[in-house]
Amino acid sequence: MPEPRFNIRVYAIIIQQNQLLLSDEFVMGTLMTKLPGGGLEYGEGTLDCLHREMKEETGLDIRITGHFYTTDFFQKALFYDHTQLLSIYYKAQLIHPERLITSSRKHDFEHREGAQSFRWAHIQNMPAAELSFPIDRHVLHLLKSEIG
Repeated sequence: MPEPRFNIRVYAIIIQQNQLLLSDEFVMGTLMTKLPGGGLEYGEGTLDCLHREMKEETGLDIRITGHFYTTDFFQKALFYDHTQLLSIYYKAQLIHPERLITSSRKHDFEHREGAQSFRWAHIQNMPAAELSFPIDRHVLHLLKSEIG
């Protein structure tokens, strides 16, 4: 049996006017909807990772306002065998939100590897099934509980 591995992911929770920023992506031949962010690289801290990922994905800088959640249950990685996910979520703000290009449609791009678009979704009205990954769905539940 191969050696078990860990995959550490770092994500931004960006909320404006009770709307959550979502990232629609086409990765490894799969359409997905998730929170913006991505994988920790060797030598990075989690905050540096999130700043880098947001700059790569949106072209914008963010202000991280605090830690929200770290995975506290086992979650097997979708794309990798013998790999456990550890996801860390931070609340953040876009420094220049007016510069973010968003769509009102889900997966508003040509379905090719690496394609991505952003959109806003009302937190309270969003079904958990809108998000592709179990940890993101759990975080949505926590956000809804926090908002009340």
